[in-house]
Amino acid sequence: MNKKQIVVSAAVVVIMGYLYWLPVKGLVKPKDDKNSKPAMAASAGTAKPAANVTVDMVSAPAKAAIGDALAAKINDLEAQLKKASDADVPALQTQLAKHWDDVNQPAPAAFYYQALARKNNKVQDWISAGNRFNDAYKLTQDTLFQPAFVNNAAEAFQNALKLQPESLEGKTGLGIAYVNGAAGPMQGIALLLEVVKKDPKNWNANLNLGMFAMKSGQYEKAVGRFKTLLAQKQELEPTFYLAESYKQLGMKKEAIDAYQKCKEMMPDPVFSQRIDGYIKELNN
Repeated sequence: MNKKQIVVSAAVVVIMGYLYWLPVKGLVKPKDDKNSKPAMAASAGTAKPAANVTVDMVSAPAKAAIGDALAAKINDLEAQLKKASDADVPALQTQLAKHWDDVNQPAPAAFYYQALARKNNKVQDWISAGNRFNDAYKLTQDTLFQPAFVNNAAEAFQNALKLQPESLEGKTGLGIAYVNGAAGPMQGIALLLEVVKKDPKNWNANLNLGMFAMKSGQYEKAVGRFKTLLAQKQELEPTFYLAESYKQLGMKKEAIDAYQKCKEMMPDPVFSQRIDGYIKELNN
């Protein structure tokens, strides 16, 4: 598998993973029950305790995903790291983080950025670690890894905000981690709303507010978020989530148009086959 294929595969995994994360499928709309709470509220205060997940534990499946050829340089750097003097360790950790970034494997990269941040206590290292942990959470269905990723993300962004309290990237990342389970979801939503109030076009905050709106069945709000993003730049994720939101609202024509755009953006046969299935469902 080459780097381009890895990036395509990761994009499909993220999108399909969020489909399973949503509360409803098909054209079923959420019931209007004044006594029921939004789907997100159920997760408040229920974060699982994190297991002691290490970089070695996440590196093994990541190497299996990228194949021996791409893993060779990483293996070499790991061998050097084991024998390195204290003075040489940070440079090797930086190289390993960047190599894992190059092959779109955020989990091991996150641990190397975290190690650098704990040593040097620099804002950018904490933010880099937090972003990778949030990305790793999106990409995995492993229930052992998920709590560790989300808790590490929250720790990273909390430390970044101690050093730079007004960092919008820090607040966005912490908001995402909170909603994912590091704290009450409404704390996370409040942080993301604070970000978009200061920066209405903020990409990451709007994307996640849109996805969280989908999860709570607020598809009209989700459409608005994704349109804000697509007015700036045509990207696969918001286009796909816009299609899903239109589908849930019963807006079949708009959903089909958005799905067709997804196929143009992602020329992957497996992904295209799934999209064709959604379009067929809407046409029936």
